[in-house]
Amino acid sequence: MLSLNSEDTIYFENDKDELLSQLIQDYATDLKRIAYLYVNDMAECEDIIQEVFIGCYQNLSNYRQEASYKTWLIRITINKCKDHRKKWSVKSLLYKSEVLPVKTSNSAEEQYLQGVHSNEIVNQISMLSAKYKEVLILYYYQEMTMSEISEVLGIKLNTVKSRLLRGKEVLQLKLERGDLNG
Repeated sequence: MLSLNSEDTIYFENDKDELLSQLIQDYATDLKRIAYLYVNDMAECEDIIQEVFIGCYQNLSNYRQEASYKTWLIRITINKCKDHRKKWSVKSLLYKSEVLPVKTSNSAEEQYLQGVHSNEIVNQISMLSAKYKEVLILYYYQEMTMSEISEVLGIKLNTVKSRLLRGKEVLQLKLERGDLNG
């Protein structure tokens, strides 16, 4: 994966199409994972990612290089996901996760149980409040450091630490209780 930096910005400055193509190639999968964990629906997730890259293309000239492209795109993705969750029509729908078990050499029973557990974790994360959900997604699924999360979300490092700790506690309680109603 090519890492884009300020030198790359100069190179791509005159060719927005080529830059967008490189950004999609480098970051689309990670952004799609983040969006899916927020909205828990593959079709909506793909729509959000499309909106992210359209917005990115339209605003490339406004990119201030204060953060990396990845950080900028993650922030846009999170904002689009939050906007999506605010829509009244979305609140009336019930989303069901479609996480499939990972193929391993385990028995069929173990594979089934892993899939159920994975599905339950994704469901519970999707029901957390946004402030816990976004920190957990960025930390565990995007493997970002706490300082990177602080930069992406525009919050203090200690706030990231406390939300991560509290989010893990809430998630653990929900999983122990088997709380399927949030």
